[in-house]
Amino acid sequence: MSVSLFLTLPSTVKYELLALALFLFLIAVLILACQTYRYYKYREGIKKGEKKFLNGMYPARSNESTILGKSLNASLLEVSKKNSDVKIKKIQEEMEKLEVCLSPSPPSTEYLDDVGTEEDGQDVSRGTLRFSLLYVKKKRQLHLKVIEAINLACQGADLFVRIRLFSRETSQESDLRYILHEWETKVVKNNKKSHFGDEFTCSLREPELKMVAVKLEVKKFDNYSRQSALGEVRTNLSNLKSSKTVEFCEELQKVTKDTVGEVLISLKCLPTAQRIEVGLLKVKCASLSISPHKDVYARIDIFGNQRKQKHQKSTLRAKSNLIVFNETFQFTLPDPVTKECLVLISMYQVQSTGKSLIGQASLGSGSNEDDHWQLMMQSARQPVAKWHPLLI
Repeated sequence: MSVSLFLTLPSTVKYELLALALFLFLIAVLILACQTYRYYKYREGIKKGEKKFLNGMYPARSNESTILGKSLNASLLEVSKKNSDVKIKKIQEEMEKLEVCLSPSPPSTEYLDDVGTEEDGQDVSRGTLRFSLLYVKKKRQLHLKVIEAINLACQGADLFVRIRLFSRETSQESDLRYILHEWETKVVKNNKKSHFGDEFTCSLREPELKMVAVKLEVKKFDNYSRQSALGEVRTNLSNLKSSKTVEFCEELQKVTKDTVGEVLISLKCLPTAQRIEVGLLKVKCASLSISPHKDVYARIDIFGNQRKQKHQKSTLRAKSNLIVFNETFQFTLPDPVTKECLVLISMYQVQSTGKSLIGQASLGSGSNEDDHWQLMMQSARQPVAKWHPLLI
C-alpha cells in the first residue's frame, strides 16, 4: 500500500518565491558585470604601465594607489638605481681580478712551487745579494755563507734564500744539470736590508770545481700561497781559489730554469668524447742526484678554458736513471681544441720530511712546445709521444 504526499501552497506564496529568485538572479548578474568591468580596467592599467616602463618612464609607473608610489618618489628611485649600478660595477671588477688570478700563466713561469712575480720587459733593479765562498783544499770542503740582501724590490715581506749546487755533464753540448746539494736559509723580515748569516758546507773534490755552479734565489715566504722568487744570482766555481774567502755582492737577475732531466709524454685527443689522454711513459733523471731507497711519483695538472681540472697522480716508482711508468690519465675538457690549454707534469721525490720537487715539464697549445700539441690535433684518436725537458 503506497502513500503519496503532496505539498500544496497558496498562489501568493508561489509568486513571492518566484520574485525572490528573480531578485537574486539580478543581483548575481550585477555582481558579475562589476567584476568584469574591474578586470578589464585592471588589464588596461597593466598594459599602460608596461609601455611606460619600457619607455623609461619610471616615475609615471608608481601611482597614488600603490604603497610604493606613496613611500618612494622619483629622486629616491634614481639614488637606488645609482647605488645598484655601483655595486654591479664593483662585482664586475672583482670578477675580472679573480679571472686573472685563476687563469694559468705561460708555461715558462707556471710552476706549482715556484712562481715569479716580476714582469717581463721591465729593466728595474731587483736588489743585491751578498755572499761568500771558501774552498778548503785539504778537507775537500766548500763553505758558503749567505750574508744579506739589500735594496730589494719587495719591502716588508718575509724572505729566505734557496741555494742549489749544480754540476753539468762533461759534454759541453749538453745542457743537463745535476743537483749536487740544495739548502735553504732561515726566514727573516725584509727591512730594506735582510741579514741572514747562514753557513753551509759540503764535500767537493777540486777537479769538480770547474764543472760546478752555485745558484742563489731570493724568495718570498708565505704559509698560505706559493713561494714567489724575487731574483737570482749565479756564479761558477772554476775560478775559486783554495783556502781564500771570496766575497760577492751581485745584482739579482731574472729567475731562469735549469734542465735536470727529460720526460717522455704521449698525447691523444678524443674529440667525440671531449677528452684528452696524457700518457706518462718514461723519465730520465740526473745520475748524480740519484739516492738509494728513494721513491718518486708524477702529478699531472690540466688547465683549460681558464679552469683547472682535478689533478691526478701516478703510482710510486723507485728512483733511477731511467724510470718507466707507462701510465695514462684521462681528463675531460669542454673544448679540447681550445687555444688556452696547458698540461703540467711535476715530478716529486718522497722523503722522510715530506716531498721535494725534482722538476717540471709543461706543454700545451699556448706553450713553446706547441708542435707536440699540433701533432696531437692532426692525429686524432692516435697517441703522439715526444720527449720534453724537465726543468727546475
